[in-house]
Amino acid sequence: MNTGFYRVAASSPEIYLGDCVNNADNIIHIAESLAKKDVQLVVFPELCITGYSCADMFLRKELLAQAQQELDRIKTALQDLSILVCVGLPIEDEAGRLFNCAAYVHSGEIVGIVPKTYIPNYGEFYEKRWFTSADKRLSDEITLNYVANRPTVPFSPNIIIKDLRGAIVGTEICEDLWVSAPPSGELCKAGANIIINPSASNDVIGKREYRRSLVAMQSGRCRAGYVYASSGAGESSTDLVFSGHCIIADNGRIAGETSDYSKRMNKKVSEDDVMSSGFVISEIDIDRCMNDRHRYNSDSWADVPDVIKVILNGENRMKDYQIWPKKVNPYPFVPSDKNNRKNRCMEILSLQAKGLEQRLISTGIKKVVLGISGGLDSTLALLVCCDAFDALGISRKNIYGITMPGFGTTSTTKTIADRLMEEFGVTAVEVNIEAACRQHMKDIGHPDDVFDVTYENIQARERTQVLFDYANMVGGLVIGTGDMSELALGWCTYNGDHMSNYAVNCSVPKTLVKYIVQAYASECASTDEMKNVLCEIADLPISPELLPPDKDGNIAQKTEESIGKYDLHDFFLYHFLRNGESRERILKLAEIAFANVSKGEIEKTLETFFTRFRQQQFKRSCIPDGPKVGTVSLSPRGDLRMPSDMVELY
Repeated sequence: MNTGFYRVAASSPEIYLGDCVNNADNIIHIAESLAKKDVQLVVFPELCITGYSCADMFLRKELLAQAQQELDRIKTALQDLSILVCVGLPIEDEAGRLFNCAAYVHSGEIVGIVPKTYIPNYGEFYEKRWFTSADKRLSDEITLNYVANRPTVPFSPNIIIKDLRGAIVGTEICEDLWVSAPPSGELCKAGANIIINPSASNDVIGKREYRRSLVAMQSGRCRAGYVYASSGAGESSTDLVFSGHCIIADNGRIAGETSDYSKRMNKKVSEDDVMSSGFVISEIDIDRCMNDRHRYNSDSWADVPDVIKVILNGENRMKDYQIWPKKVNPYPFVPSDKNNRKNRCMEILSLQAKGLEQRLISTGIKKVVLGISGGLDSTLALLVCCDAFDALGISRKNIYGITMPGFGTTSTTKTIADRLMEEFGVTAVEVNIEAACRQHMKDIGHPDDVFDVTYENIQARERTQVLFDYANMVGGLVIGTGDMSELALGWCTYNGDHMSNYAVNCSVPKTLVKYIVQAYASECASTDEMKNVLCEIADLPISPELLPPDKDGNIAQKTEESIGKYDLHDFFLYHFLRNGESRERILKLAEIAFANVSKGEIEKTLETFFTRFRQQQFKRSCIPDGPKVGTVSLSPRGDLRMPSDMVELY
């Protein structure tokens, strides 16, 4: 089974400068050890067979010959493994030109050699003293005179190597990444979904973080994996220091990297480690990269460069890999770092408020009306309204918060709603809907003791009618409070809470709403009571409060008992829409992410998600305007163009 994940490693072994035999021994040992960990591709640093800092020793024929001989030995030693190995060495062509090369070894063959294109010759770098640019090569093939049987192999910066398991690998070497138009951009246009970079990048103050950002940005720009391995211990310290920085990026996200100096100081490495110096292993989600290319397809209009495609042989030796990540983030919408999460939440709140500000400016309306239930969604909508009105210099008294007690309203939520509006200084209005709902049930002949969907929807539509009529009366806009997770599941009443003039929470997932409210409480609450009431709201169970309370007056109707946990639904929503995942992949990823949840519960909730997402599209086809704040959105005018009568989802 091809899971869509590809396990890669970047390794920076200790270098023995000019000692090709010892360097090859290290490479062989590391590759063998990584193969046991089901690594499918390993990248070693630039010129790792000889060492990068050999300087004028690169002009010695003996060193060049031994480098090729050790490449031959590496190839032979690893012939029974299915791992793809990239190593660096200097190679001379028939005209006597010397190239700084990355050589690929797989299943006992040298399958391709990539010469470096951009040769640095500034500051501490003076590679042009020895090396020639790939642009000056005589041919797209080269004969390796010091390898057994003198094979002729592909020789070009435009090589892409296709693995039978879905990886398509392109190469750039060190400086190639630092120029204005790295070769990886063209290689990815031609299909490469993993870029590797054997490098010898020295360290100075600030360079590590800059290097890291380059790798992440190029990975994101190319929508590809990026495997970067730089030289470290053993390189000459005559003038420079090499830290062995290894980085793996996956579609713009740093998936792993080696520790910096401060973290490595005094750290003992056990004998069981793969090697005695830095390495990093991670999975590249190739399926996600390809899905993003389908979605963001601007490059499809660009000219595709000519490339040399190398398809790996040795299928009989290729393992049936079952590569899955060891960890999967269960909350993809929620940053795991507390500071990042707080900043993200405040940024989202600002975007929501900006959207509402513009709508108020465009319409010339200076009043809004919204239902306040005492729950999270209406609280967030109130925060958005207050921020927007403050920014526009409009009195908060022009915000009309309406509580509409019904058959399921508890004293707890009603009290909280009143406290909330008092703390924020908005105009509080109460309209009890019980009598109107009973009259409506009587009018249509519905028993008032049958607690079915009609019983629930009567209340939701009555509340919406109150809001729109009150908005007409005061000359305001009705602000929708429903969130994106509810829209995904259709967990709203058609033409009830489904409808408004402007829906400020429409692209905020349920799992994030609580954190935005908590962030506001910690960062912006002006009184202790304001902070307390916001925190109390964050701790309440999620409920529409449409069914009567229990005998103790507590909330009896709990949404997650009916449809499953929103933690799971938001996970499914993210991976289905953002990553284009199949049901099978979503299920497996959810099992990893939610190890404490039974497989049966995950499967049941996943079935609920797909069934409701398909069946409830008719509600999303006519939702009100609202601001997009993240990469996942359900607007039928933008992110999700889907028929309302789909029979099946894939």
